[in-house]
Amino acid sequence: MPESLLSSAARLDEQFGSSCRRESFLFPQHQGQDVIYLCGNSLGLQPTTTRQLLNEELDTWSELAVEGHFHGRRPWFSYHEPAQQLAAPLVGALPHEVVMMNTLTANLHLLMVSFYRPTPQRFIILTEAGAFPSDRQALRSQAIHHGMDPDVAVVELSPRAGEELLRDSDILDAIAHYGPRLALVMMAGVQFRTGQIFDLQAITAAAHAVGALAGFDLAHAVGNLPLTLHEDGVDFAVWCSYKYLNSGPGSIGGAFVHDRHADSALPRFAGWWGHEPSTRFQMTGDFHPQRGAAGWQLSNVPVFSTAPFLASARLFIEVGMQNLHARAVAMNDFFRAALTSELPDVQVVTPLSRLRGCQLSLRVHTDARPVQERLLALGIVTDFRPPDIIRAAPVPLYNTFSDIARFVAALREVLA
Repeated sequence: MPESLLSSAARLDEQFGSSCRRESFLFPQHQGQDVIYLCGNSLGLQPTTTRQLLNEELDTWSELAVEGHFHGRRPWFSYHEPAQQLAAPLVGALPHEVVMMNTLTANLHLLMVSFYRPTPQRFIILTEAGAFPSDRQALRSQAIHHGMDPDVAVVELSPRAGEELLRDSDILDAIAHYGPRLALVMMAGVQFRTGQIFDLQAITAAAHAVGALAGFDLAHAVGNLPLTLHEDGVDFAVWCSYKYLNSGPGSIGGAFVHDRHADSALPRFAGWWGHEPSTRFQMTGDFHPQRGAAGWQLSNVPVFSTAPFLASARLFIEVGMQNLHARAVAMNDFFRAALTSELPDVQVVTPLSRLRGCQLSLRVHTDARPVQERLLALGIVTDFRPPDIIRAAPVPLYNTFSDIARFVAALREVLA
């Protein structure tokens, strides 16, 4: 490994060390050492306090049983409320605009019941081509549910011929083009394959200008970028918490509903935990939704799925998203410079934008699977997307600049 790269990494680790909480996470081991874990874009590491919070809920269950709903450290009846307080600053929302519930695709379907109301004149859903399969399947099945041909109702916007990324201007032009027929723009915050960051504010404003609504899948954005959903005017958003939010496999999802819809009579699928809490236990068949995003809840809060989110989210609040993002930008810039210096033939697909995310998608110009497997054999965890993309995501909460330097050296060795 070049000495200059190592020394630069060490200097930056010292300069930006105050925003790192590496000691607060558990790393898989390789030959007695921590792996170089660059896969937080797929599954985040386990915080050291997760086990404690889960054990506390197990203790409450064993000691109080049903009384745990109203007593104990964190009463289960209102368990979503501390989660709301922690989630709101992560997405730039008011507390009542967010709720942690269900999982991502379930939340997408639930919110589309309210925010996708097609008419014969206005029925198109605009999304990016190559969106995550679950999103595409959800959108197409929603169109089918409303009796429409998904090949007509769901419009997937592709990059220009010979290009890999969507131009911002092309997205806005497409919104204007479909204008009177456009019901919903539903896109990712960060494109999962390329790492491209979309301009949520501009897309939302353009959708509203033609009378449509705007929703986003933030799976690869939440915990990765500073978000301002309330200020941007986004109508709704959904996300998972097992990637950058480090809440464990299949853990609790999240949803955002803008304040302008907090008291609306939007149609929705109802369930008793979305009912106004003061009358929830009157056990009538009537549904009176509580104000805000929590009114879209269906069932009791899944305590053992939410506790890990509380453990991880506290670290984000402690460090602050702006401080984390400053570190992420520095890591991103160092990563790009190291690749340019040491691996000039590797193409960085992820665009260089004002907002830097954790993930860089690297075109290695060969079959990516054996590259990923050889990196794993060296104790370096990444993932790949066929045919030739390696995705590496240095997470500012627990990765270091030295991790990046060691990865670049190992990738050079593997590709040689």
